[in-house]
Amino acid sequence: MKSQYLRILLAVVCFAGMGITAAAQGRDLIVVTLPFPSVASGKMLPAGKYIVSRVSDDKLEGLILSSYDTHTSIIVRPIDVEDASEDNPQVSFTKVAGQNFLSSIRTAYDIYNLPLSRPAIMEAAIRSHQHTHAPESSGNN
Repeated sequence: MKSQYLRILLAVVCFAGMGITAAAQGRDLIVVTLPFPSVASGKMLPAGKYIVSRVSDDKLEGLILSSYDTHTSIIVRPIDVEDASEDNPQVSFTKVAGQNFLSSIRTAYDIYNLPLSRPAIMEAAIRSHQHTHAPESSGNN
């Protein structure tokens, strides 16, 4: 009999714990649209809708961007987090050498400023330089 009560108590505690975790993560759960392919954490993300949620209660641990349409997920870690003055979820980009880099994610309560990946910036700059300085072919044989 004690064993049955212990199981019921354990189940109640587990469900209560899951409810607290869901409430904490739901605070910063938003849906954003990337209107064009963008680089985040050094990886290319296809354009589309993404669900953004916090990794944990610690805001600096990062955000998860997940797209069911493109089957893409990535964790981005902010360099800092600011309080948002108004509820206006959105994403911001920095354009370098024709490449769009995800630079911030604004949720209902916070603004997550993201680092720009130095290797990805260098690669975009090299590709841009190669395309603008492509060797010209002559028609002489």
